[in-house]
Amino acid sequence: MFSILASKAKTSRANKTGSWRSLKKPKYLKTNCIGCKLCKLICPEGCIEGKEKNQYDTNLDYCKGCGLCVYICPKKDIEMVDEDK
Repeated sequence: MFSILASKAKTSRANKTGSWRSLKKPKYLKTNCIGCKLCKLICPEGCIEGKEKNQYDTNLDYCKGCGLCVYICPKKDIEMVDEDK
């Protein structure tokens, strides 16, 4: 009864699609990160960069503001903030 959701990461790399973002964007607090990489793995656009704890960040040229990174973070070290005008 379950179907597999499949999408190819980094499909927006051909075009900067960050301008399509919702009214919120992710902000990494960089205080409690344990380097689990779940945010990087769940990102449908593959726009999260970093290799060690407290060093992850989002390339806002491609982020659409879906908030999956915030949802999956076990340490709640990412939050959605209002887009700067």
